[in-house]
Amino acid sequence: MRKVLHGLLAVLLVSSIVIGAIGCNTETTEIEENLTETDTSSPLTPQQRLKVATTTSLYDTGLWGYLEPMFEEEYGVELDVMYAGTGKAIELGERGDVDVITVHAKACEEEFIAEGYGVERVPFAYNYFLIVGPESDPAGIKGMTPEDAFKKLMDTGNGTFVSRGDDSGTHKKEKTIWAGAGYDYEEVRNAGTWYVEAGIGMGPALMMASEKQGYTLTDMGTYLSYKGKLGLVPIVDQGDVLLNVYSAIAVNPENVPVKSIEMANNLIDFLTSSEIQELIGNYGVEEYGMQLFTPCAGAEPE
Repeated sequence: MRKVLHGLLAVLLVSSIVIGAIGCNTETTEIEENLTETDTSSPLTPQQRLKVATTTSLYDTGLWGYLEPMFEEEYGVELDVMYAGTGKAIELGERGDVDVITVHAKACEEEFIAEGYGVERVPFAYNYFLIVGPESDPAGIKGMTPEDAFKKLMDTGNGTFVSRGDDSGTHKKEKTIWAGAGYDYEEVRNAGTWYVEAGIGMGPALMMASEKQGYTLTDMGTYLSYKGKLGLVPIVDQGDVLLNVYSAIAVNPENVPVKSIEMANNLIDFLTSSEIQELIGNYGVEEYGMQLFTPCAGAEPE
């Protein structure tokens, strides 16, 4: 029954995020609390719950679905995984709606900690961003640097570009590349119909770009997991700016009303343990022929 409620909660949370609600909104939080209260009335001893906000890329690749039951079994805890863009995950952490965030936007993570919301930034895996598009490459950007590719898209307007447009880590990276190309983002988002600010997760953004035979910026892991459904190939895959690091941060109980700091630390230890790091490194290799994620066990990749 607990697993059924957990699944229902995940559906409700995803629905609120997809329709553009500003938080893990009040309605959702109340539903979650009611489910938890109902659970504890069971004659069985209730398990501790740990709430995690994660990025859509970590979720869409299936990595969390793979790791979650292992963590629950090892620690005897019910793990509630809420997935959204990095900006939304950070907001949930600031409000105390979750105990841990796993995100991929270093500057925002450091700000989250500096403002007292997070304890410590612990990198645990990385991969790279790609600019993908139709094999015909109508904009002629193949092999360029990310900044030059964006500049050519902006200057010519050749080819549709689908932006996540959702304040996710991928969207933040896109803004960084636009800035590196010399453009203010407000100028870009109003540049014409070729630029589509979709406001959706990575998987749906890839599907939209494929349908439009356009370009998009994606993390490598989600691209590989969706590749069989897409008419898109890597067009730009070189450049230091494309490094994509995933970090886990426990929410600071001194400044935010959370109660599971010990279990939050257990999750971070779990993600950076040698056994789980090996599993992360091997995840997807058999199916896709290459790593979706490279483990980095608490160290910033160079």
